[in-house]
Amino acid sequence: MERKDIQALAKRVGEQVQKVIVGGDETLEMMLCAMIARGHVLLEDVPGTGKTVMAKSLAKSLDCEFARIQFTPDLLPSDVTGLSVFNSQKGEFEFKPGPVFTNILLADEINRATPRTQSALLECMEERQVTVDGVTRKLDEPFLVIATQNPIETQGTFPLPEAQLDRFLMKLRPGYPTTENALLILNRFIENNPLEELTACASAEDIKDAQRLFSGAYVAEPVRRYIVAICEKTRDLPSVQMGVSPRGMLALLRASQALALIRGRDFVTPDDVKALVAPVLGHRIVLGGLYGRTAKIEEIIGEVLSAVETPTESCERA
Repeated sequence: MERKDIQALAKRVGEQVQKVIVGGDETLEMMLCAMIARGHVLLEDVPGTGKTVMAKSLAKSLDCEFARIQFTPDLLPSDVTGLSVFNSQKGEFEFKPGPVFTNILLADEINRATPRTQSALLECMEERQVTVDGVTRKLDEPFLVIATQNPIETQGTFPLPEAQLDRFLMKLRPGYPTTENALLILNRFIENNPLEELTACASAEDIKDAQRLFSGAYVAEPVRRYIVAICEKTRDLPSVQMGVSPRGMLALLRASQALALIRGRDFVTPDDVKALVAPVLGHRIVLGGLYGRTAKIEEIIGEVLSAVETPTESCERA
């Protein structure tokens, strides 16, 4: 595979997912971008907006192993990572891998698990490995975590701490469909479930090739300075308690490179960066006394983009 083939790969997978999902083009584009950039995705919205169906559709469109964990308050870390079980016939302990040993992991309602269980995913997401009983085991590639959470219902939930949120490359909100799309959903699902008929259109090797190539997208000096300026501005606003860290800045860079290739270019433009500021940086900004206020975060992001000058020089490789 070459870098120019990444656009075709993303288009192929996107068309397959859209056999099930109606609308949500931007959300799907962002999820494909995160997958190619080796990141993880947090889908946050009210129940019934297609978060789980979106994740399942993407997983079925790829010839990869898929696992789902329904997070509940009584879920244990070992239920995620696996545990060692004594084999009486062999007289030794054997490791039984947990559902995290897969390619695509759906962490459904992740905020219903206790912080102890949530933290079991930290090493898996960041370092792509699991350490149990002092033994470290690598996870298979590609490895993508798609987590969902309901921001409205708070009873019996445990909000994800900033350290856990920072492990997600993007936080996306699918939202409600338009009237036209709602009618299309009824028409599509009135007789059968198209998710059951979905088949794979890309292999794990295709995804790994794209993940190896995406960082070759050219990022001109003015665009790099633009990324730095945006992240620094998030730390200067008086209403912001904690701005974007260097890890968030690197996440914005890598996501911009992946998005450029998905859109058919081998160089990053300021428009690529702007499109990613909200999904990549929004959950990394903490406002004083306003935890989780999405509308206020969006207002802050608009303020940041208005305050930072957009580069006008050519972004193509000289």
